[in-house]
Amino acid sequence: MGTVLLGPILPTLSQQWHLPDELIGRLLFAKFIGAFVGGATIPRKLRNGIFLGLLSSCAGFLGFAYAGGLVSGCIALFLAGFGLGQIIASTDILIGRRYRHHTGSALSVINFFWSLGAVCIGALVAALLPIYSLHSFLLTFAILFVVIALGTRLRTVFVDAPSGSATESDDTPLPIARKVILCFCVMLFFYGGLETCLSQWITIYSDRYTHGHILGGQSAIVVLWSSLTVGRLFSSLLLRYIRESSLQRIAMLSSALLVLVVSRCHSATPLAIACALLGLSLSGFFPSTFALLLRRRPPAKLAGFILAVSGLGAASLTWLMGLVSSHAGSLRVAMVVPFGAAIMLLAASFWLPPLEAGSALFPRIPKFQDHAKASH
Repeated sequence: MGTVLLGPILPTLSQQWHLPDELIGRLLFAKFIGAFVGGATIPRKLRNGIFLGLLSSCAGFLGFAYAGGLVSGCIALFLAGFGLGQIIASTDILIGRRYRHHTGSALSVINFFWSLGAVCIGALVAALLPIYSLHSFLLTFAILFVVIALGTRLRTVFVDAPSGSATESDDTPLPIARKVILCFCVMLFFYGGLETCLSQWITIYSDRYTHGHILGGQSAIVVLWSSLTVGRLFSSLLLRYIRESSLQRIAMLSSALLVLVVSRCHSATPLAIACALLGLSLSGFFPSTFALLLRRRPPAKLAGFILAVSGLGAASLTWLMGLVSSHAGSLRVAMVVPFGAAIMLLAASFWLPPLEAGSALFPRIPKFQDHAKASH
């Protein structure tokens, strides 16, 4: 919810602060630069990263509630983004270490709940902003982070203390070639930019070009994240039978085509259908990519840095999209930015060296006799 929050409130914010697209892009840039810094500086004990992230996000959204302009808003969003980067990186690495088998499937499940939060924020903004002020909404949102932080700290003290932190250790990390590190950085950079460009700008795009007022103008983002949420469940199942690299390529080819479709939509219904298909297409890329990384057993600092690069991509490409929109006088033209990101991702998926020999689309599925021998 914290990651996607800015997108649904941008129309209200741009009216209250009288911001053009270029300056809106600066707000997005500040938030996701903070996410990059947060993800790149996670502590060795990952639970401390989650706790610190929750407190930092609370402070950032609290400051944003009292911000009165672009500069103070950027500072507050940087702090909120820093906290979100700590939370997301620490959580994903922790999950990847606990589930060595079917890592992509496990990450798809955890990202299902991440996407569910993204769906809820669009619906909450549509329901609450007409009744409450943006200031009150942000204050309540900040308080929720404190409540969750206290809950995680109490659980650590009273429930998890005897179990130790074996899953948080580096578990004998393996050396990774520089080409592989660079390839993962490129993929996470462009994926972070692609997903964030769509989620942060789609509300304004819908309001300008399709005149759809379902859910107070939030219908496009709710549909996008609803389909992304459902897609994460399907991805969890698919990744038990199909290679992560194959799912990457299918996802990016279909996403590139659907971004073009979105850029040509002129009414609410076609846009909603395109957003639904786009969410399904995007859903499998991050879990499959991060699973490929964690299977190589990188140190926590390196994995956190690579994941944090997605925040850098989110910051850069969302800002670039706003810049292109301002100079071209059309947000529709600025859709070239997410389209280019999808094409780059497709190319990068072929650049990544395979983890093991063979390039078949489907991995070998153990036969019944294999299971019987293992059980025996």
